[in-house]
Amino acid sequence: MNDKVEYWLDLCDDDLITAKALFRSERLLHMGFFCHMIVEKSLKAVLASRTSEIPPKIHDLQKLAARGEIFDDLSDEQFALMDKLTPLQIEARYPEYKERIASTLTVEACEKTLTETEGFLCWIKQQLGK
Repeated sequence: MNDKVEYWLDLCDDDLITAKALFRSERLLHMGFFCHMIVEKSLKAVLASRTSEIPPKIHDLQKLAARGEIFDDLSDEQFALMDKLTPLQIEARYPEYKERIASTLTVEACEKTLTETEGFLCWIKQQLGK
């Protein structure tokens, strides 16, 4: 596996450790942000494996999946995860949305999100033969 792919997957593994620590400390909004980064970086690993281009500096998960030619392989559950994570990446950065989003996060829902994110990362690693 090439060094660029390893780079992105190593970042994912580090972010997963952080997301789990944030979950344990009930910093749920921050945990969600890290879950988004895990999915984003795992898709950038796919892109790095399939093309010679440097992954773009974008955060749109579905666009990354399409550019990495994995879009059609995603399950409905994986698309639902992406939809769930998108506001945690973008809107949670802005004060006018942050409080509203944080109020919707429960421990149970975030535990499910964390589990789904870890499953997504494992699936991507399988796709990459890792």
